[in-house]
Amino acid sequence: MAGGGDAVQQALEHSLLQAAQTMENELDTQLHKLENLGEDDLESIRRRRLEEMKRNESRKEEWIARGHGEFQEVQERDFFKEMKGEERLVCLFYRESPPCHVMEKHLRTLCASHLETRFLKIEAEKAPFLAERLRIWMLPTLAIVKHEKTTDYIVGLDELGGVEDFDTNVLEARLIQAGVLFERPCHKPLKPAVHQQGLIRKGGSIPVGDSDEDSDFD
Repeated sequence: MAGGGDAVQQALEHSLLQAAQTMENELDTQLHKLENLGEDDLESIRRRRLEEMKRNESRKEEWIARGHGEFQEVQERDFFKEMKGEERLVCLFYRESPPCHVMEKHLRTLCASHLETRFLKIEAEKAPFLAERLRIWMLPTLAIVKHEKTTDYIVGLDELGGVEDFDTNVLEARLIQAGVLFERPCHKPLKPAVHQQGLIRKGGSIPVGDSDEDSDFD
């Protein structure tokens, strides 16, 4: 058994090294592109960014009318109605427990500064059909929805450092990475915490792993 564990550990370390090398290569490529930008290129980037900011500013009233900026609780029967037409949505599946309360606190902070995204919460024990359909198996879980399709999950707190006193910026960085939040101008969030193997779940796949968070709805 020990030999098998060593082999798994070595394979994991090799995968992490490969991922790190890939990220480093991508960063080098991006830096090379930036170093070779001309004045016209920079002006074009600034112009596109300004146009994007203007478009987002013009949509704020629409977003607020749809409930953006508030962290709202919905019932299971209303979830699909609330999701309809949303480009970006984050839904917390929770129960009354300290880890869930921590996650809710951070989400309330983020929803006030990210009007582009809808934030909802659902008490998992009262939503058995939805929890089964989305394969929610641990609480808290964040379901990340883009254009009415679940594309990613944040399961428990392990991805955020495995502690309850993590910084809001860590969660913000993870959600930006998932493409469900915009990166705010003049604001650089922290890098997401390193993902724990077995707790990363893209829309559909079922993770295998242990955690200190609630792992069922009992």
